[in-house]
Amino acid sequence: MLNLVIFLPLAVALVLPAVPRRAVPYTWIGVTVLDLALVIGMWVAHGTGGGIAYETNVRWIPSVRAGYHVGVDGLSLPLLALTAVLFAACAVYSLRHTHRVRAFAILFLFLETVCLGLFAALDLLLFFVFFDLSIVGMYFVILLWGHGDRSRSALTFFLYTFLGSLVLLLGFIGLYLGADPHTFDMVELTRTPPLAGRSGLAALTLLAVGIGLGIKTPVVPFHSWLPPAHVDAPAAGSAVLAGVMLKMGTYGLVRIAMPMLPDAWRRYALVFLIVGLVGVLYGALVALAQDDVKRLVAYTSVNHMGYIVLALGAAGYAAGDADARRLAVTGAVTQMVSHGLVTGALFLLCGVLYDRAGSYDLGRFGGIARGAPVFAALTSVAAFASLGLPGLSGFVAEFQIFAGTIGSGTVATAVTGALAVLGILVTAALFLRVLHRAVVGPPGELTSLVTDLRRPELAALVPLLALSLLIGVAPRVLLDTIEPLSAAVVGLVGR
Repeated sequence: MLNLVIFLPLAVALVLPAVPRRAVPYTWIGVTVLDLALVIGMWVAHGTGGGIAYETNVRWIPSVRAGYHVGVDGLSLPLLALTAVLFAACAVYSLRHTHRVRAFAILFLFLETVCLGLFAALDLLLFFVFFDLSIVGMYFVILLWGHGDRSRSALTFFLYTFLGSLVLLLGFIGLYLGADPHTFDMVELTRTPPLAGRSGLAALTLLAVGIGLGIKTPVVPFHSWLPPAHVDAPAAGSAVLAGVMLKMGTYGLVRIAMPMLPDAWRRYALVFLIVGLVGVLYGALVALAQDDVKRLVAYTSVNHMGYIVLALGAAGYAAGDADARRLAVTGAVTQMVSHGLVTGALFLLCGVLYDRAGSYDLGRFGGIARGAPVFAALTSVAAFASLGLPGLSGFVAEFQIFAGTIGSGTVATAVTGALAVLGILVTAALFLRVLHRAVVGPPGELTSLVTDLRRPELAALVPLLALSLLIGVAPRVLLDTIEPLSAAVVGLVGR
């Protein structure tokens, strides 16, 4: 079933040119909803077991022991589900899209296959292929359907992230050469970590893998491609870029860097703690200074991804409390899911503003709640979810991250965790500023142009925020799925 989930969108994309133009949007929606149903069925059948399920392992490039090896576990299942949900939401949101609809749908179906394939990949070379194809797909989304200085933004995005992928490939080659026998198989590399006892080579390999994945995440100072890419991308492109593609970096840290380079990860855990803390504070403070609401949301992604890196750094302290370290990893994966849902919704809401008024300038809006109460209500829910209000998914994720980081019991984790709490205060301030100025403030010059949500927009946004609420109120199914994986990762890093 996993292979069907991965390649169904691509198969439909290949036949979409033969579909009548009027049926293209509904075909796109239908296949994304079907794929989501299949992922849910896989999750229900898998349950909360910690092992790999739906595994396929066939020869691909025998000379380097690279295979088409895919499977799912407690880390990949939530991210597969997140991917399916967001692509379905973007398909519904784009129902009224009129500019080159067929090509737009084909490109997004291609991207869905690429993203699903990456989160299911259990071979480093296969992971890299999907990683690079995602860059190509998003480049054309920004270039062909973006606005503003889209050519420059698309080129900047491509050059930064493609350079990161080349550095990542060097790290993968290091892992391959360090394995005995040489292999790209991620299961074998996790079972018998390469470069054990060779601290210098392990450090260089971790540096290459960390930079490659860090650019994609993105971490400071490799984040400068992100704001222009988001601002000039179409709303659906921004939702996928933030909600799914940024997770490729943090997913790679948990799937590849931590279990395959455990000694190096322990040795340099403090570096990841500091990088995460810088991302948390820098992202929040720069977002606070923005008057462009879409750029503001883009910088909050730097902030939220910083929490994930911070938690994974705390999990690398073998001297820390094991239960707290497991909690930190669980919080990091939960944050990946929460950020995808909430920030995806925020970018779609920004798209509504641009669709109506052609601007993201906060100073030109005000009192939107009077003429667009549903838009205002959903914007408020998304903002409160992003700042970590109890009862929503952001609180569940951030509480675990802070409890796991501070509770690890070392001075470094306690200090960085305590300082990172300031990020929540700044995030609260910046979202309250947005709500005060744009939603309930005095009318602005563009306020009259902002009409309320249309049915496709509402149908796309409500499920994303409803899922955030569901995770916030009843997180057990998600946490029970993630926790065996967290225990396994901490066990590998701590051995």
